[in-house]
Amino acid sequence: MGMNSESTLTRRTFLEAVGTTGAVCVAAGLVGMPSLVQAEDAPAVNLDEQVAKDLGPGKVAMEKVKIDTPAKAENGALVRMPISVDHPMEKDNYIKALAVYVDDNPKPLVGKFEFTPESGKAEVEMRIKMAKASQVRAVAMSNKGALYGAYLKIEVAEGGCAG
Repeated sequence: MGMNSESTLTRRTFLEAVGTTGAVCVAAGLVGMPSLVQAEDAPAVNLDEQVAKDLGPGKVAMEKVKIDTPAKAENGALVRMPISVDHPMEKDNYIKALAVYVDDNPKPLVGKFEFTPESGKAEVEMRIKMAKASQVRAVAMSNKGALYGAYLKIEVAEGGCAG
Protein backbone atom coordinates (compact mmCIF):
# COMPACT_ATOMS: atom_id res chain seq x y z
CA MET A 1 0.00 0.00 0.00
CA GLY A 2 2.98 2.27 -0.02
CA MET A 3 3.18 3.01 3.74
CA ASN A 4 6.68 3.10 5.13
CA SER A 5 7.53 1.82 8.60
CA GLU A 6 7.77 5.35 10.06
CA SER A 7 4.09 6.12 9.42
CA THR A 8 2.70 2.70 10.35
CA LEU A 9 0.56 2.69 13.47
CA THR A 10 1.05 -0.57 15.29
CA ARG A 11 -1.36 -1.99 17.83
CA ARG A 12 1.32 -1.55 20.49
CA THR A 13 1.90 2.17 19.80
CA PHE A 14 -1.87 2.80 19.62
CA LEU A 15 -2.49 1.07 22.97
CA GLU A 16 0.46 2.87 24.58
CA ALA A 17 -0.89 6.24 23.43
CA VAL A 18 -4.45 5.47 24.58
CA GLY A 19 -3.24 4.05 27.89
CA THR A 20 -0.99 7.03 28.60
CA THR A 21 -3.77 9.50 27.80
CA GLY A 22 -6.24 7.61 29.99
CA ALA A 23 -3.79 7.36 32.89
CA VAL A 24 -3.07 11.10 32.78
CA CYS A 25 -6.80 11.93 32.71
CA VAL A 26 -7.57 9.61 35.62
CA ALA A 27 -4.59 10.86 37.65
CA ALA A 28 -5.60 14.45 37.00
CA GLY A 29 -9.20 13.71 37.89
CA LEU A 30 -10.37 15.08 34.56
CA VAL A 31 -12.68 12.21 33.67
CA GLY A 32 -16.21 13.12 34.64
CA MET A 33 -15.06 16.14 36.65
CA PRO A 34 -17.31 19.19 36.80
CA SER A 35 -15.91 22.60 35.98
CA LEU A 36 -13.25 23.71 38.42
CA VAL A 37 -14.51 27.29 38.45
CA GLN A 38 -16.37 28.10 41.68
CA ALA A 39 -19.96 28.95 40.83
CA GLU A 40 -21.08 32.29 42.27
CA ASP A 41 -24.08 30.73 44.02
CA ALA A 42 -22.33 27.55 45.18
CA PRO A 43 -22.14 27.17 48.95
CA ALA A 44 -18.68 27.61 50.44
CA VAL A 45 -17.08 24.43 51.74
CA ASN A 46 -15.59 24.48 55.23
CA LEU A 47 -12.23 22.83 54.64
CA ASP A 48 -11.68 21.96 58.31
CA GLU A 49 -14.93 19.98 58.22
CA GLN A 50 -13.96 18.43 54.88
CA VAL A 51 -10.57 17.29 56.24
CA ALA A 52 -12.25 15.85 59.36
CA LYS A 53 -14.70 13.96 57.13
CA ASP A 54 -11.99 12.65 54.79
CA LEU A 55 -9.19 11.90 57.28
CA GLY A 56 -10.49 12.33 60.80
CA PRO A 57 -10.75 15.14 63.34
CA GLY A 58 -7.82 16.92 64.89
CA LYS A 59 -5.47 19.85 64.55
CA VAL A 60 -3.29 19.79 61.45
CA ALA A 61 0.40 20.34 62.31
CA MET A 62 1.95 22.31 59.47
CA GLU A 63 5.02 20.13 59.14
CA LYS A 64 6.40 17.04 57.38
CA VAL A 65 4.41 17.57 54.14
CA LYS A 66 6.02 19.17 51.09
CA ILE A 67 4.21 20.39 47.97
CA ASP A 68 7.01 20.66 45.42
CA THR A 69 5.47 22.75 42.68
CA PRO A 70 6.16 26.33 41.57
CA ALA A 71 3.91 29.06 42.96
CA LYS A 72 3.04 30.06 39.37
CA ALA A 73 1.55 27.43 37.06
CA GLU A 74 2.95 27.30 33.55
CA ASN A 75 -0.30 25.79 32.30
CA GLY A 76 -3.50 25.85 34.36
CA ALA A 77 -4.89 22.94 32.35
CA LEU A 78 -2.23 20.59 33.73
CA VAL A 79 -0.54 21.61 36.99
CA ARG A 80 2.14 19.13 38.08
CA MET A 81 1.83 18.43 41.81
CA PRO A 82 4.55 16.31 43.47
CA ILE A 83 3.77 15.83 47.18
CA SER A 84 5.88 14.02 49.77
CA VAL A 85 5.66 13.38 53.50
CA ASP A 86 8.83 13.18 55.59
CA HIS A 87 7.63 10.51 58.01
CA PRO A 88 8.74 6.95 58.85
CA MET A 89 6.96 4.12 57.08
CA GLU A 90 7.40 1.48 59.79
CA LYS A 91 5.00 -1.26 60.85
CA ASP A 92 3.61 0.69 63.83
CA ASN A 93 4.33 4.24 62.66
CA TYR A 94 3.45 5.22 59.11
CA ILE A 95 1.42 7.58 56.94
CA LYS A 96 -1.92 5.94 56.27
CA ALA A 97 -3.52 8.50 53.93
CA LEU A 98 -2.86 11.72 52.06
CA ALA A 99 -5.58 14.05 50.77
CA VAL A 100 -5.12 16.97 48.37
CA TYR A 101 -7.50 19.94 48.23
CA VAL A 102 -7.91 22.99 45.97
CA ASP A 103 -9.67 25.60 48.10
CA ASP A 104 -11.60 27.36 45.32
CA ASN A 105 -13.01 24.23 43.70
CA PRO A 106 -16.72 23.51 44.19
CA LYS A 107 -15.55 20.09 45.41
CA PRO A 108 -12.17 20.85 47.02
CA LEU A 109 -10.97 17.23 47.39
CA VAL A 110 -9.01 16.42 44.23
CA GLY A 111 -7.28 13.27 45.38
CA LYS A 112 -6.97 10.87 48.29
CA PHE A 113 -4.24 8.25 48.48
CA GLU A 114 -3.75 5.40 50.94
CA PHE A 115 -0.45 3.90 52.05
CA THR A 116 0.89 0.95 54.02
CA PRO A 117 4.35 0.47 55.53
CA GLU A 118 5.18 -1.58 52.44
CA SER A 119 4.70 1.57 50.31
CA GLY A 120 8.20 2.57 51.40
CA LYS A 121 7.53 6.31 51.05
CA ALA A 122 4.47 8.48 51.40
CA GLU A 123 4.70 10.42 48.17
CA VAL A 124 2.59 10.99 45.08
CA GLU A 125 2.75 12.97 41.91
CA MET A 126 -0.46 14.06 40.30
CA ARG A 127 -1.59 16.59 37.75
CA ILE A 128 -4.57 18.80 38.41
CA LYS A 129 -6.53 21.38 36.47
CA MET A 130 -6.84 24.87 37.91
CA ALA A 131 -8.98 27.48 36.20
CA LYS A 132 -7.86 30.27 38.52
CA ALA A 133 -5.43 31.03 41.32
CA SER A 134 -6.13 29.10 44.50
CA GLN A 135 -4.57 27.68 47.59
CA VAL A 136 -3.68 23.99 47.36
CA ARG A 137 -3.53 21.95 50.58
CA ALA A 138 -2.08 18.53 51.25
CA VAL A 139 -2.98 16.80 54.51
CA ALA A 140 -1.48 13.50 55.65
CA MET A 141 -2.81 11.25 58.40
CA SER A 142 -0.64 8.80 60.32
CA ASN A 143 -1.87 5.39 61.40
CA LYS A 144 -2.08 6.88 64.92
CA GLY A 145 -4.45 9.65 63.78
CA ALA A 146 -1.96 12.55 63.74
CA LEU A 147 -2.52 15.07 60.93
CA TYR A 148 0.28 16.87 59.08
CA GLY A 149 -0.12 19.40 56.31
CA ALA A 150 1.17 22.03 53.96
CA TYR A 151 -0.40 24.60 51.71
CA LEU A 152 0.71 26.65 48.75
CA LYS A 153 -1.00 29.47 46.87
CA ILE A 154 -0.68 28.74 43.16
CA GLU A 155 -1.16 31.54 40.64
CA VAL A 156 -2.59 30.68 37.24
CA ALA A 157 -2.11 33.15 34.42
CA GLU A 158 -5.16 34.06 32.36
CA GLY A 159 -5.58 31.57 29.58
CA GLY A 160 -3.67 28.95 31.55
CA CYS A 161 -0.24 30.12 30.42
CA ALA A 162 2.00 31.64 33.08
CA GLY A 163 4.44 33.48 30.91
